[in-house]
Amino acid sequence: MDLYEIPGNPVPEGATTGTVISADGVRLRYARWSPTARRSLGTVCLVQGRGETIEKYFETVVELRRRGFAVAAFDWRGQGGSERRLRNRFKGHVDSFEEFDRDLEAFVHQVVLPDCPPPFFALAHSTGALVCLRTARDGRVSFSRMVLVSPLFGLGVTRPGQPTACRVAAFMTAVGLGEVTVPGGQARSIVGVPFEGNVLTGDPARYQRSIDIFTQLRDVSVGAPTFGWLFAACRAMHEATDPDFAPAIRVPTLIVSGALDTLVSLEAAETMAAALRAGGHIVVPGARHEILMERDPVRAQFWAAFAAFVPGSG
Repeated sequence: MDLYEIPGNPVPEGATTGTVISADGVRLRYARWSPTARRSLGTVCLVQGRGETIEKYFETVVELRRRGFAVAAFDWRGQGGSERRLRNRFKGHVDSFEEFDRDLEAFVHQVVLPDCPPPFFALAHSTGALVCLRTARDGRVSFSRMVLVSPLFGLGVTRPGQPTACRVAAFMTAVGLGEVTVPGGQARSIVGVPFEGNVLTGDPARYQRSIDIFTQLRDVSVGAPTFGWLFAACRAMHEATDPDFAPAIRVPTLIVSGALDTLVSLEAAETMAAALRAGGHIVVPGARHEILMERDPVRAQFWAAFAAFVPGSG
């Protein structure tokens, strides 16, 4: 499976691409790169959020390679260049986050462990952060350390609020309407959403780059989630609140939240960090949901925290 570029967002040189097959037979696109720095510090696994694609993280790939890391990335089922389940390929849908658990496990065991240099670190965003914790809790995937950015441990400021949204999603799924898109969602990701007032980033250039990716690369674009996806997320978030969930995770974990993030709950991130055996939480001032796509001064704060937490990257 190929990677795609647009003006201003070239494919980083030296990519190895291919396909992994999940335990239930879903085809997933992956890519990996060697470090460009002389020293080798291991491998960072980029674990993206809902609705994203490998192409969106090319800038991050370049930065990590310069720091001495190999990089491995993949697309979740139903988005990017991976296999889609629904006839309408722009709907984001899963029945259960166990499907995502299987995706991450397949990626690590078929790509990372056999082909990438250790130690292995996770850099995960939003939905990917929750899945990383789930698989670490179950012992299905083992990282030396995890950096979880804007994790989906609870919904942010939403109307209706999370309890109501989850009840509605449960009802719609129970009556056979789980594949219906949630109201107010965009048909194709952020395309058509103006920069002013957006909840993702305060950087207009990087925001426009994301729009250009999903406008010009239609095959990797995906839109709003379905009620089924939301119900699956609600169940996964609720499971993570179990008192036995966090203490079962033994991987040192840094949670990074944006002070201006309204998509996910800052309080839920703080609660999770406090419950982890080896967890920390920092809040980046001026950052919205997509901290890696933020303005350079904001991103510099993130990279300083990353360097302080991941051995050898300072």
